[in-house]
Amino acid sequence: MAGKDRVLLIKQLLLNEKKVVVSDLSKKFSVTEETIRRDLDKLEAEGFLTRTYGGAVLNAEEIVSNVPFYKRAEHNLQQKQVIAITAQEVLQSAHTIFADASSTVIETLKLLKNRDDLTIVTNSSEALKELIVSDVNILSTGGTLNKRTLSLQGDLTEYATSVYNVDLAVLSCKGIDFHAGVTDTNEIECRIKRKMIEQANEVVLLVDHSKFGKKAFIHLSDFSNVSYIITDQKPSKEWLDFLKNKGIHIYY
Repeated sequence: MAGKDRVLLIKQLLLNEKKVVVSDLSKKFSVTEETIRRDLDKLEAEGFLTRTYGGAVLNAEEIVSNVPFYKRAEHNLQQKQVIAITAQEVLQSAHTIFADASSTVIETLKLLKNRDDLTIVTNSSEALKELIVSDVNILSTGGTLNKRTLSLQGDLTEYATSVYNVDLAVLSCKGIDFHAGVTDTNEIECRIKRKMIEQANEVVLLVDHSKFGKKAFIHLSDFSNVSYIITDQKPSKEWLDFLKNKGIHIYY
């Protein structure tokens, strides 16, 4: 077996088992322990693993940090958690919801795990992972996995979304602006979110304070489609008056 193939198999073993032992690998691949140590040294140099006495362990955090979703999830985490807590007041009466693939929505879903009266329809693969041990009923839209955003996308996703009628669509965005409305940056994601908005009785928008007055590239929705905005800080009087005039309930 070529050395590069052996290294790939070692990586796969680490992904599955989280740790490896030099002596076991030596027997498995019929090579010397010194050869295995050199393989592990290469993988350690790549940041894939950390050497331990007699073996190595997977650098799971390093792998996760290279996925853009997790980088976004870490950004303004405290604000997202505040929003997640505040959102529970609005979500407590809902029995069916759409959940998009945004990191703020994922933080909110974490607090719904004991809701055995709740059905969540989502295009987020991270939500499926997060809620695998929970009381909620989970429906996946299916679709093509975007490995950067951990969202399911495409025609299948949009079609699956269109067959459900739900109480609330729980979404996030990149910015809200008096004139531009609700805006985002990814057209493929926007098409799915628009379908969620269309199929929901009401829309809950989760936005931290930094997104007020911001205008992103793509128009996602007019304010007329939004019933609730949940944020982490009290908005300015100008925003409070604006949202009141639009009939939007603001929570912070």
